[in-house]
Amino acid sequence: MEEIGKPTLLMQLNQMLLIRNLEIRGEAAYQQGKVGGFYHSYIGQEAIQVGCVAAVGVQHWFTTTYRCHALALLLGVTPNEIMAELYGKVTGNAKGRGGSMHLFADRMLGGLAIVGGHIPIATGAAFSIKYLKRKDIASFCFLGEGAVAQGAFHESLNMAALWSLPCIYVIENNHWGMGTAMERAIAVSPIAEHLANSYGIKSYSVDGMDFFACYALFKEVLGEVLRTSQPLLIEAVTERFRGHSISDPGLYRSKEELQKAMERDPVLLMKAALIENKMLSEEEFEEMDRKQREIVLAAMKFADESPWPDPVALEEGVFAP
Repeated sequence: MEEIGKPTLLMQLNQMLLIRNLEIRGEAAYQQGKVGGFYHSYIGQEAIQVGCVAAVGVQHWFTTTYRCHALALLLGVTPNEIMAELYGKVTGNAKGRGGSMHLFADRMLGGLAIVGGHIPIATGAAFSIKYLKRKDIASFCFLGEGAVAQGAFHESLNMAALWSLPCIYVIENNHWGMGTAMERAIAVSPIAEHLANSYGIKSYSVDGMDFFACYALFKEVLGEVLRTSQPLLIEAVTERFRGHSISDPGLYRSKEELQKAMERDPVLLMKAALIENKMLSEEEFEEMDRKQREIVLAAMKFADESPWPDPVALEEGVFAP
């Protein structure tokens, strides 16, 4: 904790609170009919990507799933851009064309909706890094545990292992692939250990609810990948506090199971650690939360007041062979 430093730790807690507040209000806007399509919340999983970006920096390539709001925020997309995109407004991150599942940033190759479909893209980014002889960056690929049953996952790991590509694959194992329990869908456990062995690459497991554990691991593995140019597989064991999407009531787990999971809320765990080490008070935490909430409420106002896209511009920027 001392190695990271108080200013950085408080900044990362602020990031987690911003993500949490944006997700809560984004869900509310969806339920009010202001957000169309689907909405997949990252609530409960914040420590993984916050810990990763805090440890490795923003200069790498990042690819993720449809649960993409947190990573976009961490890589520089503003709350205004995200909320406007959720609302389908022209001021949004993708001019209102991508919606909740398709956010992008300068170093983020997308939030992508097809399960497992983004894994080859992240592998391609790692190939580009190697082709250009870059020794200072890596490709980070976040995926859910359900995606490891997809052929694209295995093809990508096989290629990355064969060609020694600097790709860090991160399985965010929240135990549920939509409404199917992990043990009923994936034949092996721990996932990373077994599957990494199959391709002759290294694996690591980490408590995905613990910011400090995630930070330390990502710091370590980045150095290893940059040094060896070898891919590796991480399994971050976590919990999502919502259904698969907002339309999922999550009836496949009991209230008691959910309550037990929420006792290890990553935001509250980090808060408790900082208070225990005299870096934060309860009052300061409440003030931090209030400020992040105000930022998100202002973003909702911005989205409400932003114009709709002009249908005339619908085909602009669209590639057609």
